[in-house]
Amino acid sequence: MRPIDTIEGKAYPLGRPNIDTDIIIPAHWLKTVTREGLGKGAFETIRAEPGNVFDDPRYAGAPILIAGDNYGCGSSREHAAWAMADMGIRAVIAPGFSDIHAGNAFKNGILTVVLPQEQVDRLLEVAKEHPISIDLEHQTVTTPYQDRFRFEIDAFRKDCLLKGLDEIGITLELDAAIAAHEAKAHVETPWVEGAAKAA
Repeated sequence: MRPIDTIEGKAYPLGRPNIDTDIIIPAHWLKTVTREGLGKGAFETIRAEPGNVFDDPRYAGAPILIAGDNYGCGSSREHAAWAMADMGIRAVIAPGFSDIHAGNAFKNGILTVVLPQEQVDRLLEVAKEHPISIDLEHQTVTTPYQDRFRFEIDAFRKDCLLKGLDEIGITLELDAAIAAHEAKAHVETPWVEGAAKAA
């Protein structure tokens, strides 16, 4: 995963509440076994609407999505996070998220920022013309108009996102401790290793 420190740029001003995972990536796209290419199917039903934000050239390549409350509700499909990442979305700002979707987003290097509705409304307005900046280290979202909104994030998730660590990376960070434990176990309980080899 790419580390996240600051994310700055255009933001898709979606704003709709209750965007479920079937809207994020429809079920007929779930036949794939890779993460690549899912961005083409992301928000397909919304993209079918004339004048939608995802096909508006003003927001092309935006790394931030501003959504409404209960974002990512519905099924637990991880493909929804894969599709957003494939689109280049690195952060989603909303008043609330489905817990499972927020977890899937985190595991795929996407920052989920929870802010009160009035602050989200302000960002939706600013995003129509100006970039938004998210500073993960200082846990703030700012605008060119000097708006400064602070958000909370779990310390473990923050650390992982700052370092760019997925689940494998977290395990590899413990490589020295695991090797030391195995060496100690080899000396102190050699019969365990012997039993494992016999099995």
